[in-house]
Amino acid sequence: MIYSSHPQSFVQPLVDEFERQTGIAVQVVHGSTGELLARLAKEEPSKADILWGGAISTVAEKSELFVPYTSTQEEMLQPWFRNNEGFMTRFTNVPSVLLVNTNLLGDMEIHGYADLLSPRLQGKIAFADPAGSSSAYEHLLNMLAVMGQADREQGWQYVQSFCQNLDGKLLDSSAAVYEGVTKGQFVVGCTFEEAAMQEAAKGGPVKIVYMTDGVMSEPDGVYIVRQTKNLTAAQTFVEFAVSREAQKYIASHLHRRSVRLDVLPLDERGFMFAVPQQDWGARHTESREELLQRFRRCYALSEGGN
Repeated sequence: MIYSSHPQSFVQPLVDEFERQTGIAVQVVHGSTGELLARLAKEEPSKADILWGGAISTVAEKSELFVPYTSTQEEMLQPWFRNNEGFMTRFTNVPSVLLVNTNLLGDMEIHGYADLLSPRLQGKIAFADPAGSSSAYEHLLNMLAVMGQADREQGWQYVQSFCQNLDGKLLDSSAAVYEGVTKGQFVVGCTFEEAAMQEAAKGGPVKIVYMTDGVMSEPDGVYIVRQTKNLTAAQTFVEFAVSREAQKYIASHLHRRSVRLDVLPLDERGFMFAVPQQDWGARHTESREELLQRFRRCYALSEGGN
């Protein structure tokens, strides 16, 4: 069984191909990364063999839930996406982006985080609770890095102002963000590249913005659950997920960036990194829970959070 935070439309073609190649039947349970990690922590014994999805910064502090495994294809992954921790096989490269509704934008200009503090956007920004949404948590890390630079407290001052501009609207899932922007419920949303590209491909009134303040790109992963009863099958799935065939399909059909050296993007998606990719673990000294607690305080102190 696989627990996955990826949407069904992303998962199904890959699962179908894995079953075809291996003859191993797969059952998928969907949920947010936060929900699935909490479920894994409570289950005794675990029902899942694999956690598929979830940014590595979110999963890193739950190492006790997973068993070490290094893919035989590790040398074909980009150097900054190597599994140095032992239990985190990188799966895809997932930049944070903004999604803007062009019908609602009017004469406003949105180029990055600084523009999200405009009074004209109060209550019109889609942002999910970072406790449950990996993409929102990545945006929180990104905000702290690029809006604070060397001054961490300056980054938190930005987050406080950003929470103020949410006007009490904190969404419960990543999907609610990009769907809300496309449907015209919000002018702009903090999301991830794949979801934004899929919404744009549908022909909706949206455009993608790579933040000029700086963009971090966080890999998500595929992780083997420590209590798996199907270790060989789980290892086989990890090998499939990072195989060149699967990664080429992801790049060509599913709007994701591959982590492999021999699979390049099909287009010229350009953005800058605020922090080198290999330094993802050094972005902050606080634990994930400490970061989330401080975000909750910022939100509670904001006018809309009361």
